[in-house]
Amino acid sequence: MKRIALLALSVVLLIAGAGVAPAQASPAVADDGAKVVRETWLDSRTVDLEISSPALGTTGMVRLLVPSGWAAQPTRTWPVLYLLHGCCEPVDYRSWDQFTDVKAFTAAKDALVVMPTDGPAGMYTKWWNFGLKNTPDWDTFHTAEVRQIVERGYRGGTRRAVAGLSIGGYGAMAYAFKHPGMFGAAASYSGVPNTLAGGAPVFIKGILLRAGIFAYLDLWGSDLLMRPMWSANNPHDNIGKLRGTALYISCGNGQLGPLDTSGQGDPFEPAALLSSTSFTDRLRTAGIPATVDFYGPGTHSWPYWQRALHRSWPVLAGALGLPA
Repeated sequence: MKRIALLALSVVLLIAGAGVAPAQASPAVADDGAKVVRETWLDSRTVDLEISSPALGTTGMVRLLVPSGWAAQPTRTWPVLYLLHGCCEPVDYRSWDQFTDVKAFTAAKDALVVMPTDGPAGMYTKWWNFGLKNTPDWDTFHTAEVRQIVERGYRGGTRRAVAGLSIGGYGAMAYAFKHPGMFGAAASYSGVPNTLAGGAPVFIKGILLRAGIFAYLDLWGSDLLMRPMWSANNPHDNIGKLRGTALYISCGNGQLGPLDTSGQGDPFEPAALLSSTSFTDRLRTAGIPATVDFYGPGTHSWPYWQRALHRSWPVLAGALGLPA
């Protein structure tokens, strides 16, 4: 028995020496009782968390990329970058890691990267559901449950930035205005920061239908009959709460661009561009500074979002207290 115990200890030490933590759930618990029920380390920097979430009424997945020095500096806390995905992506919370160079890009940047699920099209919001139930509440899942678990169990610090693509771009701006001071910077890549811009409600309903969510009124009700609810969730209508947050907004025009190798233009990017330009126009009128990159030809696709992450890094890094 003594030999077996020594062998087990050797295995644990070998794993730790390689920088990979043993597969055990973090004891961290969020204020509402959300907790990690499964922790899976894929390599020395990548860990998947399955979180039992009262806000969702089920479990939700999160992928973390820890900094390269995370295991070697167990008492240090790290600034946190949240990356939000778009709708209807089968690989879900893994998409930023799978379709971009985010792991290599952040390898030497001393930031903890959080990539949470938003379901097929959770819209980064608390769903109305005609007032009959409180779930899913994606906002609480991301900004309270995941945040508290990351900070209490994985040494996330209080310097934070958030960036997202498509509806994740909406999510980044929505979380920044709904939780003033939580994020020092927010970036939208091909996003929908004005949900009431011409055609945007139809675009959002189309996203929900594409994800198989046919009861789209469960989101915020009718954009005509319940306009105050839509407005309350619209970054464009709440830009005063973004003052003091470093902002980055980028979008293409849907035409084939330099990073497209084949195919044809798409209808999603022009809709995102209309929403984004109306948002930046409102920012400009209000005297709220933002870094804007409307780069012309380019489709609603990952090569452009990877490039946008690189281009927006100086804005995000400033909020995180890291070198640009």
